[in-house]
Amino acid sequence: MRKSITQKILEEHIVEGKFEPGEEIAIKIDQTLTQDATGTMAYLQFEAMNIERVKTELSVSYIDHNTIQAGFENADDHRYLQSVAAKYGILLSRTGNGICHQVHLERFGKPGKTLLGSDSHTPTGGGIGMIAIGAGGLDVAVAMGGGPFYLACPKVIKLNLNGELRPWVTAKDVALKVLELFTTKGNVGCVFECGGDGVKTLSVTERATIANMGAECGVTTSVFPSDEITRQFLKTQSRAHDWVEIKADADAEYAKVVEIDLSEVVPLAACPHSPDNVKPVKELEGVEVNQVCIGSCTNSSYKDLMTVARILKGKIVHPDVDFVIAPGSKQVLENICRAGALADLISAGARLAECACGFCIGNSYAPATDAVSIRTSNRNFRGRSGTNTAKVYLVSPETAAATVITGKMTDPRSFGMEYPLVEMPEKFHIDDSMILQPSDTPDNVSIYRGPNIGEPPSNSPLPEAISGFVAIKVGDKITTDHIIPAGSRMKYRSNIAKYAEFVFEMVDKGFYKRAVQYRDNGKHNIIVAGASYGQGSSREHAALCPMFLGVKAVIAKSFERIHAANLVNFGIVPLTFESESDYDILDAGDETEIPGIRRLLSKNEGLMVRNQTKGIEFKVCYVLSERQRDIILAGGLLHYVKGF
Repeated sequence: MRKSITQKILEEHIVEGKFEPGEEIAIKIDQTLTQDATGTMAYLQFEAMNIERVKTELSVSYIDHNTIQAGFENADDHRYLQSVAAKYGILLSRTGNGICHQVHLERFGKPGKTLLGSDSHTPTGGGIGMIAIGAGGLDVAVAMGGGPFYLACPKVIKLNLNGELRPWVTAKDVALKVLELFTTKGNVGCVFECGGDGVKTLSVTERATIANMGAECGVTTSVFPSDEITRQFLKTQSRAHDWVEIKADADAEYAKVVEIDLSEVVPLAACPHSPDNVKPVKELEGVEVNQVCIGSCTNSSYKDLMTVARILKGKIVHPDVDFVIAPGSKQVLENICRAGALADLISAGARLAECACGFCIGNSYAPATDAVSIRTSNRNFRGRSGTNTAKVYLVSPETAAATVITGKMTDPRSFGMEYPLVEMPEKFHIDDSMILQPSDTPDNVSIYRGPNIGEPPSNSPLPEAISGFVAIKVGDKITTDHIIPAGSRMKYRSNIAKYAEFVFEMVDKGFYKRAVQYRDNGKHNIIVAGASYGQGSSREHAALCPMFLGVKAVIAKSFERIHAANLVNFGIVPLTFESESDYDILDAGDETEIPGIRRLLSKNEGLMVRNQTKGIEFKVCYVLSERQRDIILAGGLLHYVKGF
């Protein structure tokens, strides 16, 4: 057969095109998930399509990001989400039930299914054998309405995991090793498929950790086989009936095969301020630490927290360290409590945070000025923690636990104790009472709309020519956090006019006023960027808010997948320099024109950019399918699919 796991699952779901890497395909989506930071706008867009009920096998709305209710906005939006779920046939995971990826893995993930989520770490589901993809909220809304999801058919890279991890070395270290090998850029249009004899030594939650952080490499998703380990995990969740075996053919072909000897991996850390700035923990020993945060969708499972509790039992947190733990789900919290581990963590001096994203997205537990924060999460972009001057390192729970006691970065292998082995229960204590079922009488449900809720802003069709100014010029590796901040600002996610005030505030506080001035004077705004523009979150607001401010095009050296798709969805043209040296031709404030863009784009012909300030012309490129070009011409996906 010569087929990979990726090809097998995708081919079962393709509704347009065929499995040819690089070509656009459309796939049927079985399940969707949203979280409250992105879901509010996704459901506003779903409502705008005038569809009576979701058409997926399963759609779940999670409230796990903006759980800090400082002001009315978050609480109001949560009421909106609950009423929408009840009316349109969506399950609602209430505040306190846990982080979407952890809960979905526990209660809903099914091998062989497709999952589309409005969160960039949706690929966590690959740990259970799903093709799980992060996307913008508008793409998820279309999928809930029964529409297919379009993507470039991926190249499949096999990660051959061989051997077995040594004590104190973890799946998080493997994820960081992959980032060291592949970095955060240059992997768009690829899937990591994990195989090799080492896979059978990894639990589902360990596999999920590796799949989760593939997102930092920029791949479409990561996937593991569904095997006996998968079946056992589902059995502990009383879901053995959901198991099917999925494995690659012995002679499956891959675009590339990378060998990773698990026995040679050592404890690693991602140093400030990028997940691919990876060094051995041994080289960092002695760095004084001010804060340790254990949790996030990457490392907040039962095994993670039980291991940390065993390490810390009978010990006390270092006096200079602020120690926070955030279980990934209510299920995790209840089960470590029943096992006695929660008492050990509290006795050690841990602050117990909500079963939520919290510190990972910077809406709570911000470090002190210039502090060193050690975290088990997946991103350490500058300022993401809520403190712009903080230095954030990403490590395994074991490394974090050792550091809690010593007050300094510590290689856990030198911690002076035998590695604690955690036995997984035959069956977890399960309580789904925090998951609300949709109403049986949807016509009787009224949608709640607080004053922070607005209509999704609409765009106009693409003009004949883009004529305006370079509103900002930025460098390489600009993340969605740079474009539109997370943390406390996210409470305005359903109020685009307000949220847009913070676009690029981390980079250039004058951008908003400048963009509004150009827009209100009838000029278009253009963004110029370096390589890997739009790393990080699936946050469609990083395209939606610039669209609201009159941005019509982004010219970059290269784009990351989800953000490029989001730009298209909101009618912004993603262009790349034909020659990267042309990046130097444009400067902020230059008056710039892209003549005839509507006519040329409709014919799939080449484009020229005129820098009228400097009197220079240069070529730009685009890689857009006919469907994507039609979306841009229409002014965005919502216009394109209205009445779908």
